[in-house]
Amino acid sequence: VQLQASGGGLVQAGGSLRLSCAASGRTFSNNAMGWFRQAPGKERGFVAAISWNGDRTTYADSVKGRFTISRDNAKNTVYLQMNILKPEDTAVYYCAASTTSYPTWVRNVYRYWGQGTLVTVSS
Repeated sequence: VQLQASGGGLVQAGGSLRLSCAASGRTFSNNAMGWFRQAPGKERGFVAAISWNGDRTTYADSVKGRFTISRDNAKNTVYLQMNILKPEDTAVYYCAASTTSYPTWVRNVYRYWGQGTLVTVSS
């Protein structure tokens, strides 16, 4: 089972990026999916999560109104559209598959993790 995150890079403040997370080895169409991030010297923190069918989402307060999580179960892929990026969004972003069907910020509910993709926002 593998989760492959991609789409990170260097962007100026105010810009946008779209992260993708493609799953292989099994389907996660019955699982909630989430994005977390870890900045240098900080704990890995919750960013966003989406229910198994995409009808429920939840976001960290720091990204509400700027980030949008979505998924395409036919492609076994989850996305994170990031707009109005700020320098404080700089981090390694990880996607993860939950053991539940509904979105949660609780990290230990997530069983499968991708390798991370680096997002750097310059001021």
